[in-house]
Amino acid sequence: MFRVPTPPRKIPTLRQATTSAFSLTSLFVFLCVLYRRYWLDADDPFKCHALLTRGHWLDPPSEPYLTRPFRQWQPPGCMMHDYTGKDIQKCLGGQRILFVGDSTTRQLFWATAKKLNATAADEEMREVGKHEDLVFEEGDVTVDFIWDPFLNSSSLRRELLSYLDDNLQPDEDTVGKASLVTVGGGLWYARHFQSDWMHQFRDSIDYLAPLLGFKGGKKPGLYSSPSRRKGENPHHIYVTPVEIPYYDVLSPSRASSMTPNKINPMNEYLYNSSITKGLKVAWSYSLMTWESEYAYEESGLHVIENVSSRRVDVLLNMRCNDQLTLAQGYPFDKTCCSAYEMGSSSAMRLFLVSILAASVIIALWAKYLQRDHIIFSDGLIRACGILAFTLIYCFLADRTQLFNKSQKHFDHQEFLAYGVAVFALGVLSIRRSTGKQLPGRQPSVQEQAVDQPFLSRDQTDEWKGWMQFVILIYHYTGASKVLWVYQLIRILVASYLFMTGFGHTAFFLGKQDYSLKRSASVLVRLNLLSCLLPYVMGTDYLFYYFAPLVSFWYMVVYLTTRVGQSHNASTPFLLSKIGVSAVMVNFLVNSSTVWERAFFLLEHTCRIKWHVKEWRFRLQLDSYIVYVGMLAAVLYLRISNVLNTQRFPSHDGIGLFRRHWRKVRIISILLAWVILSGCWIFAARFTDKFAYNRWVPYISPFPIVSFIILRNSNRFLRNYYSSIFAWLGRCSLETFTLQFHIWLAADTKGLLSLGIFGRKKTHIEGRRHDMIILAVVFLYLSWLTADATGTITNWIIDPKGAKRPHTATSWNIPMVKGYGEISLEGEFNGRRRYGNMFGKPARRLYDLWMEKLAIRLIIILLLMWIANMLKI
Repeated sequence: MFRVPTPPRKIPTLRQATTSAFSLTSLFVFLCVLYRRYWLDADDPFKCHALLTRGHWLDPPSEPYLTRPFRQWQPPGCMMHDYTGKDIQKCLGGQRILFVGDSTTRQLFWATAKKLNATAADEEMREVGKHEDLVFEEGDVTVDFIWDPFLNSSSLRRELLSYLDDNLQPDEDTVGKASLVTVGGGLWYARHFQSDWMHQFRDSIDYLAPLLGFKGGKKPGLYSSPSRRKGENPHHIYVTPVEIPYYDVLSPSRASSMTPNKINPMNEYLYNSSITKGLKVAWSYSLMTWESEYAYEESGLHVIENVSSRRVDVLLNMRCNDQLTLAQGYPFDKTCCSAYEMGSSSAMRLFLVSILAASVIIALWAKYLQRDHIIFSDGLIRACGILAFTLIYCFLADRTQLFNKSQKHFDHQEFLAYGVAVFALGVLSIRRSTGKQLPGRQPSVQEQAVDQPFLSRDQTDEWKGWMQFVILIYHYTGASKVLWVYQLIRILVASYLFMTGFGHTAFFLGKQDYSLKRSASVLVRLNLLSCLLPYVMGTDYLFYYFAPLVSFWYMVVYLTTRVGQSHNASTPFLLSKIGVSAVMVNFLVNSSTVWERAFFLLEHTCRIKWHVKEWRFRLQLDSYIVYVGMLAAVLYLRISNVLNTQRFPSHDGIGLFRRHWRKVRIISILLAWVILSGCWIFAARFTDKFAYNRWVPYISPFPIVSFIILRNSNRFLRNYYSSIFAWLGRCSLETFTLQFHIWLAADTKGLLSLGIFGRKKTHIEGRRHDMIILAVVFLYLSWLTADATGTITNWIIDPKGAKRPHTATSWNIPMVKGYGEISLEGEFNGRRRYGNMFGKPARRLYDLWMEKLAIRLIIILLLMWIANMLKI
């Protein structure tokens, strides 16, 4: 019998396997966030109820290395803002904050007063009595306290009645009704009533319940949205649970009366009333002291200052987050009880839809013309789709409640664990560098034996990659609070700028290419993503500071080498130009009027509002390292020329240098080790960031140059590199930019979370699961975006068909279809059909776009200007 041979099983390639893993992970993330948002949190999508009733400490006193506990309270799924006096003035200026109750409620009064003015509040605390009404005024905010431990005073009732009746004032001597009311008591019932304490407490709550519950017959217990969204009265009334003391340290008189048998039933009744009568009870207050003796003062009855301050923050976040988010814009770090509504949200959504629609129209147009490569290739359409997907993912992740957000919290062990894991990955992926290789092609024996040059492409990609890993870990773990880590990061950022100065100077001096095409290619590639994100996310261009910073220094390098380029072969002339440029740029950076006037002009002509102080700070931090990179490039080119030339006589200075080159290398290596050690010792002397920032422009060149010398000190170190680090280095621009929204959250202030891990685990365990899953999506999407921006840049610079610049793709990394040269020009026989469809004006516009790079750049800038002017 004839048997048809079974075809061999097809083994998936690395590209296919990686793409499949990314697709499955993305699908899992999508299902997780939908399940969490529309099932687990369907009744509390904006986290108002979660803020008021749940949470845990990120920094309990039991953690090692912790000296100041109870500073970070984490509600489930959102970020609680630490309110300052300035924030309170913005939200409640011209209004009153009212506290009514016993001494535990009085603590909230003083905690609020200290937020407004700590010095004045401390002075008044020493002068006032215990059992009396209090008033504290700061600016145009008034904070009142009514002493009413039994919650049955006429003053309290008048305040609550005035809240219900807009025409009724609380008192003739009171200016305006309270915008935030907090009522708390119960301990005095336990202390002073023996038999009928529960009956008395229940009567007080029942008497006030119609005034304390939701206004207007709203459904009790429902926190579907912040009150501003539904047009409700913006005033808020909250009830605090009966304080649970730390029974072991209570005084004998208090311990005999304040017992769990009394306090627990009162809290149970409050819980039932919150369900049946709509009381907004701040149950998170009880969780803040749960099983933690360190949360209490020595009396065992009152809490410490940090805890009382966080309790006030719960109330202020409930009352003010949504209002301040709408008024202030980004950074959107007040995610609890906030609906993310932005003034220009409609324009942003329209922009997103336009991108998708344009991609679809382009594809259909190409198919209709049956000329896939007349203007838009398959690679270009795919690149536009990838970029659109990236922007939409950023918006959904960081401008909606689809993903949970959590606060950063530094943990030494977690930071070191991530660092060790990344180091292990780098070591395991060490390969021999063979220069440029085509995808899927194995290097020959001769290619493997070639000695790589100083700062080869693989080496610089690896350098950028491992630095990017460290920066990502630094931002994710909140390590900016640790001085030595911050010092390291500042050196790493300076290293990127060193490579900017070195690479571009070496290119300009070697290739002598100062064309518009070259500069436009670099600047468009650098800024494409950073220019699109502000329109989608409601931020600004300088917020993604790395691309603007590198672009500025690129122009400095360009102008420095471009002026008098015919004399660049003269080393004295070249060094003089670099020195003059350094003086002029230093004056520009530190000028008190140049940037202010430039930004003022941009604001009034283009509606671009940038923060001049932040921009100047970024420039000042690394004001000299680019010039060190330029000098290193000049030195490298001159030394290479000397070592590779045989015509110099051995008796002159150049010959002497060549003869003693080995000794020079050894001395340089020894000096590099000494300088690195000295820099570490010198940096350890600083006690704060501000002092270090003043020195970093002057000391950063030393460790960077020392590292470069050691990294290239022998043949083995030059010829081997880590492929994992190099892969990330090739898309480091995208990872640096996209981390703001899809690796971190709240515009870098917090972390993204799926919201399904950590519900029954510790905070670190839940965060670790989120990090692993979201990191896969973040890194792969960054790599795809790097390839997409390279394709789009290529089309903008040369739509007729230029070679795509080297991007994230490498022979040992999964590839996007369309790698290599992409031909964007086709037979022009379709022009007649094109002209018949759209007429001569469209054909003329087409010709201008295809023929003139300057016209294409002007059109792009004009479209950006129109988008700025149309901002709502």
